[in-house]
Amino acid sequence: MREILRELQRRREEALAGGGARRIEAQHARGKLTARERIALLLDEGSFEEYDMFVEHRCTDFGMDKRKIPGDGVVTGWGTINGRTVYVFAKDFTVFGGSLSETHAAKICKIQDMALRNRAPIIGLFDAGGARIQEGVAALGGYGEVFFRNVQASGVIPQISVIMGPCAGGDVYSPAMTDFIFMVRGTSYMFVTGPDVVKTVTNETVTAEELGGADVHCARSSVADGAFDNDLEALLQVRRLVDFLPANNASAPPRLPCFDDGGRVEPSLDSLVPANPNQPYDMHELIEKVVDEGDFFEIQAEFAANIITGFGRMEGMTVGFVANQPMVLAGVLDADASRKAARFVRFCDAFNIPIVTFEDVPGFLPGTAQEYGGLIKHGAKLLFAYAQATVPLVTVITRKAYGGAYDVMASKHIGADVNYAWPTAEIAVMGARGAAEILYRKDLDDAEKTAAHIAHYEKRFANPFVAAERGYIDDVIQPRNTRQRLTRALRMLGSKKLENPWKKHDNIPL
Repeated sequence: MREILRELQRRREEALAGGGARRIEAQHARGKLTARERIALLLDEGSFEEYDMFVEHRCTDFGMDKRKIPGDGVVTGWGTINGRTVYVFAKDFTVFGGSLSETHAAKICKIQDMALRNRAPIIGLFDAGGARIQEGVAALGGYGEVFFRNVQASGVIPQISVIMGPCAGGDVYSPAMTDFIFMVRGTSYMFVTGPDVVKTVTNETVTAEELGGADVHCARSSVADGAFDNDLEALLQVRRLVDFLPANNASAPPRLPCFDDGGRVEPSLDSLVPANPNQPYDMHELIEKVVDEGDFFEIQAEFAANIITGFGRMEGMTVGFVANQPMVLAGVLDADASRKAARFVRFCDAFNIPIVTFEDVPGFLPGTAQEYGGLIKHGAKLLFAYAQATVPLVTVITRKAYGGAYDVMASKHIGADVNYAWPTAEIAVMGARGAAEILYRKDLDDAEKTAAHIAHYEKRFANPFVAAERGYIDDVIQPRNTRQRLTRALRMLGSKKLENPWKKHDNIPL
């Protein structure tokens, strides 16, 4: 028996050593942690249960039968984050560069199946060189098996990807189908084809960082939802995100102990909106002053900053926030902002997370670039997402709500449950000057008459009361009472039950 136990210990030590001390040192020299070090930081101490530690590849071509390392380049298993079960797989760059083989893929698929069967979130840590070339189509088939499971799990359990090193070729498509992607600045990148192939095919000279680094995917492509400075910060922020999310689509959002009074009054909000309607203000201030203890987790902060999306809590319960940002492009809706918000709204709706919308939108961004770029279809995505949502929807109009953008931003007309406005709200087809110039074109040469027409239009429509008279706004509230009114509305909507007509699936304007 002792010999058997010694053999078990030897095999465990061999597996835990990954690619060996030299490769681990090289990993650390690049500023990166190893797969098991990352899992240890991500999960509660001592909670990780590793599966398939002794799995080895079965390839015999190109001398691979003489190169076998237990685990085959990926560490899989389950553990807990603040006591809640999650499943995890972490690519091990020290073993065959983390490349995907048939057995490597089978390990990931097993964990994906367990996560879906047991209805718990799954987190993938990526640091790999793509498919293992020696295995050819077997590796490609492995990718397909992983992709299929990503789709089956979508909208059922939260799926989170963290890119912590290279992620190229087939490896990029699994993260792309998950709910959230986070990257590490300076050490991670994502692209379908690398700089060498780009140089050969298009004659462009570009570095890996310029082609698919964290800043590119967070600020330009919108592939990633956030970037962090090192492995440690990224993993700690993923732990924080998981705390906001339910385990699955049949669970209620988590509710944490709340030490912030739901009826708290914020007098400073009475002066948040400037007297000059063309002067911006920071919508982050409003969000942080109404959520519990100012704790707001922003999603895609660097992309389409004219709209804000993220998670906060109200009386301990997770709430999704969507807000126009007057500090960027006056909070206008463009193609990028529309699809960013639409994806976030659909995630919240899939996982039973109520949505609060703060609206200050002067309309859709005009111009040939937007029209050629598909603004109509992208704007329709946000409209579709809100209209389809069955979770509690509460909207607060703080200032401008002009044109079709008023309808799109969770208006009463497309299914919002509770719609409030601040006294500073202006709900109209367009701004007063533009309206007066259209309605009274014959008087444009007379500055005095034009000014009078503008003043008349402002008095009639630059307020929330016309909409309130028609019941489109449920109440005009004092800004200082916004948190109190939101918590009460969300409490009231806690038992909301709404079902859309049966369908195999919708046909959202992609």
